[in-house]
Amino acid sequence: MDKFTLPPYPYDRLDPLKTVASAHEGGIVDLSIGTPFDPPPAAVVEALANSQAERGYPPSIGTMAYREAAAGWLKRRLGIEVDAASEVAACIGTKEFVVSTPHYLRLRAPHRDTVLYPEISYPSYAMGASLGGCRAVPVPVDAQWRIDLSAIDPDDAARAVCLWVNTPGNPAGGLDDLAAASAWGRAHDVPVLSDECYAEFTWDGPPKSILASGTQGVLAVHSLSKRSNMAGVRAGFYAGDAELVHWLREIRKHAGNMVPGPVQAAAVVAYNDDAHVDVQRQIYLRRLQTLVDMLGHVGIEAHLPQGAFYLWVAAADGDAWALATHLATVGGMLVSPGEFYGQAGSGYVRIAAVQPDHLIDLAGQRLTSGGT
Repeated sequence: MDKFTLPPYPYDRLDPLKTVASAHEGGIVDLSIGTPFDPPPAAVVEALANSQAERGYPPSIGTMAYREAAAGWLKRRLGIEVDAASEVAACIGTKEFVVSTPHYLRLRAPHRDTVLYPEISYPSYAMGASLGGCRAVPVPVDAQWRIDLSAIDPDDAARAVCLWVNTPGNPAGGLDDLAAASAWGRAHDVPVLSDECYAEFTWDGPPKSILASGTQGVLAVHSLSKRSNMAGVRAGFYAGDAELVHWLREIRKHAGNMVPGPVQAAAVVAYNDDAHVDVQRQIYLRRLQTLVDMLGHVGIEAHLPQGAFYLWVAAADGDAWALATHLATVGGMLVSPGEFYGQAGSGYVRIAAVQPDHLIDLAGQRLTSGGT
């Protein structure tokens, strides 16, 4: 076997453009990574600071309070009922889960070696396959950025340890047919893992979960990073098929995957409060519309996504790096070329609506004035 060649971390490739954008008076407007800017609720920070949970080892599967809070949130916001005792477990944010799970599932099914994932998607799906010693096989998406299940080769399906779907999708904001995905997984005996961390920011209709079609053979993966502006504390959960949950939480105990005790206490408070999310939804929607209007004023066509808080913008000449360079040079804006999310996205840039309004307005003023 050839030695694994580690690719460059995608966002490190933006360092030259970061320098260009930072040269503007007033500094860079970083819209490249979906890092929340807005604060989490004060009660969450208070719980984090005063949990008295620092001394002991926290349960890897999550405290019962953690799992019940997650299950309660699923019921209130998504209309899903799960058993907190057997169908829910904690994870250290969802990126860790995304990257580690293919390896754990291959241990469960050693005769399989393939991870299926959308061809335009979060790069960690492919990296998790590689780090788990699996084949990373992208699945085409359609014109609405939805995964095309009919395009999956039967030989790849027979070798798959899992199929990833992501709704709302990062980077393009598409909304997959989750009922069809769960049915496909059951028909092919392939676990379907549904990354739903942007569910609260669904703009086209109500938020959806793959669990609406039952838990057999599926897992939904959720995070507080986006929902509650808590990316820095690393708190998430997975829920669904009791046998899959049991396998993963038992093997994760051996791996030492534990959400810190103070973080678990804070997460309980966050999952039990929806008011701050309703406010955050309006903030992101307003910023997205501001960015659409701002780009339109300088001849760059952009549209609101069906979900999530990114704009997926086509480069007029198909050269995403040229568009990213233009936005950095003229507007002091740092954005991500679409190839970070798969070669099929190479003609696009992703713009994250995460910076505060005054900085987005500043970038707009620069663009309108030609950078002068």
